[in-house]
Amino acid sequence: MTNKQHPFEIKPNRTLLTLAIPVLFSMVAEPLTGLVDTAFVAKLGPEALSALGIGTIVFSSVFWVFGFLGIGTQTEVSHALGKGDLERASSLGWMAAGISAVIGLVLMFAVFPFLGSISGLMGGEGAVRDLAVDYMSYRLLGAPAVLVVLSCFGSLRGYQDMRSPLWIALGMNAINVVLDWCLVFGKGPFPVMGVGGAALASAISQWIGAIWAVLVVRKHYGFNTGFSLADARRLFVIGGDMFVRTGCVCLFLLLCTRFATKAGAESGAAHQAIRQFFVFLALFLDAFAISGQSLVGYFVGRADRGTARKVASLVCKWSFGTGVLLTIGMYLGQEPVAWLLVPEEATMVFGPAWLAVTFLQPINALSFATDGIHLGTGDFRYLRNAMLTAVLTSATVLFVVDWIHPQQMLFWIWIVAGLWTTLRALLGMIRIWPGIGDGPLAVR
Repeated sequence: MTNKQHPFEIKPNRTLLTLAIPVLFSMVAEPLTGLVDTAFVAKLGPEALSALGIGTIVFSSVFWVFGFLGIGTQTEVSHALGKGDLERASSLGWMAAGISAVIGLVLMFAVFPFLGSISGLMGGEGAVRDLAVDYMSYRLLGAPAVLVVLSCFGSLRGYQDMRSPLWIALGMNAINVVLDWCLVFGKGPFPVMGVGGAALASAISQWIGAIWAVLVVRKHYGFNTGFSLADARRLFVIGGDMFVRTGCVCLFLLLCTRFATKAGAESGAAHQAIRQFFVFLALFLDAFAISGQSLVGYFVGRADRGTARKVASLVCKWSFGTGVLLTIGMYLGQEPVAWLLVPEEATMVFGPAWLAVTFLQPINALSFATDGIHLGTGDFRYLRNAMLTAVLTSATVLFVVDWIHPQQMLFWIWIVAGLWTTLRALLGMIRIWPGIGDGPLAVR
């Protein structure tokens, strides 16, 4: 199999787009549902929306910390596929799914007693704090399912099967939207649950998606539990580097949310709307990064550094162009987004911060593209160190901004976020061109 010519070597642009387009739609499905959640909860007032902001950033952070279960699995499976070792590729996927289920169950029971304290640490007070605890209590029920879906999607994408995750994601999120409408507002036989209903809808849809994903992996790629302890150790070594890296991302985003919430309910509500859209755009841009990760991983597994570098170049070009288009679209779409997602009381603080995010997108696109490339090579330690550098620098600036406390606090929070993503993009690019250190894609 390793001697067979890969479609990328024949039609590189077409192959990249064929992989990226299904990933794009599957990645966009989740944040679109988050935008629907935000739109529904916005109708309940700024306190409910601010509580949703606390709950979603906390759970996004927790689940992102364990994102190595999907990322590491995708890289390892793609390397095994490049070497032609299909048996090991299958066993890696099932090992990751089993580990995911165990971690999810432990997480579900361990975090529950601390929800009130977590909400308080995030700046929630009074009604905002109580509503955030209500939301997080229901979201915890879906924790094992979320992690199983992550690992199964990693396996499927490692096989360069981008369509199966698309259909699963679309199905999950369609169910979530319908349940949102029923549970938030009490439609049909369902009670009015408010912000807690949005969380319960997410948990139910995640369990349906987990069962679906496991069945798809078994049907298409077999069932093989013959993994070795060395494979498990390798996944946890990856997990250690990714834990630090993702923890840094979460810390920075949590700090941004906390300072926005401290600035008042209006600032917190506007920040939730912008942050939700930022996540939407980030996952949108990740389509090329995830496709590049699988392709780079395949060619690294095949020991073909030249083609892997060609993948890296193409991924960066497509990502940057997409970022330019997103900037244009965001600039033209400011008023509709404000009308849809932002309570009237928060519109004054929303506008300047939105523009800061708008002009950030081309650089943001490169930061995601280079992340995907380095994940594909297995250069996890460098990614960890680059993120540590970016977060320590940006967090320091963020504390200075909070100490100064300028009039447009939310605007300056997002300016600092721009510094963070610029450092990520710069450090990612120089690892490939010219290729500093002992990078796997450095020209030798």
